[in-house]
Amino acid sequence: MLYLIGIGLGDERDITEKGLELVRNADTVYLESYTSTLAVGKEALEKLYGCDVIICDREMAEQGMEEIVLESKKKNIAFLVIGDVFSATTHTNYLVEARKAGVEVEIVHNASILTAVGVTGLQLYNFGKVTSIPYHHTDVKGPVNVLKMNQKNGMHTLFLLDLDPSSDNYLSIKEACAYLIKNKVDGKTIAVGCARLGRKDFIVKKGTVSSLQKVDFGKAPYSLVIPGKMHFAEEEALDMWK
Repeated sequence: MLYLIGIGLGDERDITEKGLELVRNADTVYLESYTSTLAVGKEALEKLYGCDVIICDREMAEQGMEEIVLESKKKNIAFLVIGDVFSATTHTNYLVEARKAGVEVEIVHNASILTAVGVTGLQLYNFGKVTSIPYHHTDVKGPVNVLKMNQKNGMHTLFLLDLDPSSDNYLSIKEACAYLIKNKVDGKTIAVGCARLGRKDFIVKKGTVSSLQKVDFGKAPYSLVIPGKMHFAEEEALDMWK
């Protein structure tokens, strides 16, 4: 049996009661460590879960997918995902490969950055395509092209900023804004910087692409939003974060 379990965005307590029960009954527990970070280390998870947690980096999760799926034929395997299970395409592949291998799968959903961004006051159904800004973006135009497409349709744009928790490297909001300006996005464009959404110490700050470069957002993870056409209720809500 393969359990795909979202564990939320904050700390060890964000796992659901259902997810916790499945983890405690699992033979082996893996934790992906490449899509985001929690406010606590694996030791805090192990203390609550009452079992060992194996950290799974991107290479292990992707290259070792077949092995983990096959292991699930003989044992109960819990694969923990920060946020929700299907916020990253890699984890959708686990479901597909498990089904192909005849492995039974149980899914436990949880909060995701894709829903937590609603705290900005921008309505979720007004968001367009989500995109990521990578570390090495000198010649990368994809995120700007997504922004232009969303703006054409009056939709909000959520930028997920690249991260590598294993080496404690995170693309900052300052760097993301600099990238946008370099690619001819007007520095006066309204933008919303977000840090640590889903945690108690989250930060949301409304400003311009230029002004957000001067804001100290503290620790990662980070994301950036450029609003599209806003309903008056969205404008009022967004002003909370001036």
